[in-house]
Amino acid sequence: MTDLTAPVSAPARKRRSNLQLLMANRLAAAGLFIFGFIVILALLAPILPIPNPDITDQPNRLLPPLSEGHLLGTDHLGRDILSRLIWGTQVSLLVGVSATALAAFFGSLIGLVAGYVRGATDSILMRFVDMLMAFPYILLAIAIVAALGPGLLNALYAIALVNIPFFARNIRGVTVSIRNREFVDAARLSGKSHAAVLFTEVLPNVLPVIVITMSTTVGWMILETAGLSFLGLGAQPPTSDLGSMLGQARAQLFTAPHASIIPGVMIFLLVMSINLLGDGVRDVLDPRLRSGTLGRPMPVTKIKRETKPASTIEDAPALFVENLSTGFDTGGSITPAVNEISFRLDKGECLGLIGESGSGKSVTALSLMGLVASPPGIITNGGVYIQGQDVLSLREQDLIALRGARVAYVFQDPLTTLHPLFSVADQIAEAVLAHNPIGKRAARQRAVELMETVGIRDASGRASAYPHELSGGQRQRIGIAMALANDPDIIIADEPTTALDVTVQARILELLQKLRRERGLALLLITHDFGVVAQVCDRVAVMKNGEIVEQGETQTILRAPQHDYTKRLIACVPELGEGHSFLDRVRPLFSEAKA
Repeated sequence: MTDLTAPVSAPARKRRSNLQLLMANRLAAAGLFIFGFIVILALLAPILPIPNPDITDQPNRLLPPLSEGHLLGTDHLGRDILSRLIWGTQVSLLVGVSATALAAFFGSLIGLVAGYVRGATDSILMRFVDMLMAFPYILLAIAIVAALGPGLLNALYAIALVNIPFFARNIRGVTVSIRNREFVDAARLSGKSHAAVLFTEVLPNVLPVIVITMSTTVGWMILETAGLSFLGLGAQPPTSDLGSMLGQARAQLFTAPHASIIPGVMIFLLVMSINLLGDGVRDVLDPRLRSGTLGRPMPVTKIKRETKPASTIEDAPALFVENLSTGFDTGGSITPAVNEISFRLDKGECLGLIGESGSGKSVTALSLMGLVASPPGIITNGGVYIQGQDVLSLREQDLIALRGARVAYVFQDPLTTLHPLFSVADQIAEAVLAHNPIGKRAARQRAVELMETVGIRDASGRASAYPHELSGGQRQRIGIAMALANDPDIIIADEPTTALDVTVQARILELLQKLRRERGLALLLITHDFGVVAQVCDRVAVMKNGEIVEQGETQTILRAPQHDYTKRLIACVPELGEGHSFLDRVRPLFSEAKA
């Protein structure tokens, strides 16, 4: 076996750049290319060989597209539509971006001050914001432009003003959640003024939210500006933007539809590309995306095995794992988490999979039934055989049928795996109904019986309880009841006692042992405690750095461990009454390993 006692240099993890993350999102990439092309076209308007957009030519009015000298035709005054489209796009972009910047600046400032100061200042500022939000924003913008007078600059002010509440409310909410965080309190205690704390501690944490809000709002700003211009309240002749082009051409919708359709299509492409790009920017600024956790999830774990194993094997145990390898896509390379591991689990047997945190135990457990999240998880090699059949070669529907029926899981923290809005009996009944065509009443009765089986007192009375109303041990028993709902052949228990106190741990382990003896279950117990292994398991497999370094009968491993890592794990289990001699016994082992 591989000797893992020597220091192992982990491969450098290459993080994907923001641009690579953005390009990985196909919709965002499409939005970037379309928006980039439109922006470049608008910026090059002064040097492009196109006619003056304001020159009229009545004899050549309403020419169709592809006419000589007029690629997109002419409007009702004979002006070149392509030229007006490019110049109008430049104006619409300028107004939309400027309005977004104004709304973001004043709205974010209001939100920051209100959320940080709170009290009367918060009430006054937020009531002002509420007053603006009490009116439909487009009607309020029309009223403001009507009061100031038609014009592009007045339309910009109106659009910015009506969108200030949107920024103010979002930023205030984030600021309120940050203002009492420990690092803010530490800054105050260091002697910083409130202004310094606000702009050096709070603002940097709020800035990503501001950027995300701007990126997803600028498209709507352009659309709102186009709406005001369409009504004649924005750009005034001879200046034009996309909205005014659309408004002036509506009279020729049936006689010359191209005059209105072309600017309408440009508005659609511009707003849609900005919205797609804004969604991509929002995801890129989330650090979780760098690990692939925000990528589009696949229904099953991605499987890309180097060599495909046999689909079936003869004389197989309940569970047989052969050369299983699982890794995580880090954007250019696959970082291995489980590397070429093999083990077997017979019917009625308990196998302990033991190792320190990060050794690959949970990834192994999730890989067995294709539950590693993809992206970024990917199974790169090996086979998992349930009663002789490779489950990684099954169709999605067949794999789903196995989960919860023949193979069940008990997870480490039942408070996070149980649904907080459904009663525990309903959740157990749901597990029953997923594989059995019985009525809801029969399923609920089955749920109560299972609660009694796992030792829940007054099961019928506790059936309507929600997870937060139960103790940690009771929630873990509910998790075991859900695992037993369909009489599985194999139960995979992923550190089921870690979050429990010693007394409850003993009871849960006794329950698992009792169920294993009564039902003949095969139990794969994942743990980092050799004391638990000695109490429950028939055999043990020791994992380190994604590899199984030693496995065999539990008592044999305990009496004569062969691998240094196994010796250190066993040494970490204190003996009753050992006192300070425990440190004297453990210190030499870890000193040797460090050396």
